[in-house]
Amino acid sequence: MSSSEKERENHIYLAKLAEQAERYEASLIFFFFYLVLLVFGCEIEMVESMKKVAKLDCELTVEERNLLSVGYKNVIGARRASWRIMSSIEQKEESKGNEENVKLIKGYRRKVEEELSNICTDILSIIDKHLIPSSSSGEATVFYYKMKGDYYRYVAEFKTDQERKEAAEQSLKGYEVT
Repeated sequence: MSSSEKERENHIYLAKLAEQAERYEASLIFFFFYLVLLVFGCEIEMVESMKKVAKLDCELTVEERNLLSVGYKNVIGARRASWRIMSSIEQKEESKGNEENVKLIKGYRRKVEEELSNICTDILSIIDKHLIPSSSSGEATVFYYKMKGDYYRYVAEFKTDQERKEAAEQSLKGYEVT
């Protein structure tokens, strides 16, 4: 069996598994994995465009802040939903003792965790290096610290142990400033 056939078989298995668990949105996520990535392409382009604006080190307008926020929210939101679904399915498979399926699901979950981590690191860096230093209005500063709190909270959702604790503490700091 070729690797693409095995990959297809794995995607179909995960889609069927999600269907059995009445997780139809997960079924679509697994079955249309690559299609979903294409759809994200538009949001990723939006994020990339707004990142370039943010890195100009000038204060963003309300509209620009909202474009940046919505772009990142859409990119991260779908992955957070995917992570929650996969974690739920993984727990069910573990309880059934289906180790091969658990291994497959963990691989997907780790990939999503890596994407989540990269997205959060990216926006947090932009906030710290460009947006907060370029912000002269209280409204903009509060907006960025709230975003910072949100994205550290997202990190805390999927990290474990010390990394989770540190992300939660950073999230709280972001919210306390606001």
